[in-house]
Amino acid sequence: MSTGTQSIDRAAQLLVHVLETTEPPTIGKLSEQSGLPKSTTSRLVGALERQGLIQREGAGQLRPGAVLVRYARRQTGEAELVELAAQALDRLALETGETVNLGIPDAAAVELLAQRDSRHFLGSTNWIGRHVPAHASVLGKVFYAFGSLALPPEPLDRLTDKTATSVAELDLERIRVRGYATAVDELEPGLWAVAAPVRDASGGVIAALSVSGPGVRLRPGLLDRLGRELRREAADLSARLGHDDRKRGVA
Repeated sequence: MSTGTQSIDRAAQLLVHVLETTEPPTIGKLSEQSGLPKSTTSRLVGALERQGLIQREGAGQLRPGAVLVRYARRQTGEAELVELAAQALDRLALETGETVNLGIPDAAAVELLAQRDSRHFLGSTNWIGRHVPAHASVLGKVFYAFGSLALPPEPLDRLTDKTATSVAELDLERIRVRGYATAVDELEPGLWAVAAPVRDASGGVIAALSVSGPGVRLRPGLLDRLGRELRREAADLSARLGHDDRKRGVA
């Protein structure tokens, strides 16, 4: 067997381990499971990461990457996802009175699949079917944090008018830890928003739920309260998609 073919077989073996293990493995665990040296495992995982087939999370755990997440999303079906999310959207709209959206990652953007309108006169427009730049969207922050979208090659402060925004200030690790993202005056001046990730059965983040409204109504303390509520609704929707928190960790 040639060296090239052997490397492909080994990389495929590692990818299968990541897809089939109940608990997301680390490099060390993959090395044990495959019988490969840790250095070889790390090199092959790096190649899979570069191709979007594996993504690495905060504690070094490995999950299916953005390419596989997008494939899983297509398999689930956008129409089915919208149908399953309907109750969560309705509950969030009733409780908050603000605009509620369901979004999915799409290349370097976020596509809005479903919306519940604000009951206030001052509220967001209809976003269904529209794409918004991921780097300026609270939904995009979620997808960046959980690996559903690859970070752009340029620093984010060069891609947005809000020059104070940077990769460090996005604080992707904090988003992963608390389970939701917030955005203040980033997509548009005066627009505040919060979003939480939705996972499928594999544990990959395939969508996100968001609540948005004007800063005159959404204040920092309220954003955090809404974030915790979104996190609960997103976890419930994830469970309906086959995700099991008890086996895979908190959504």
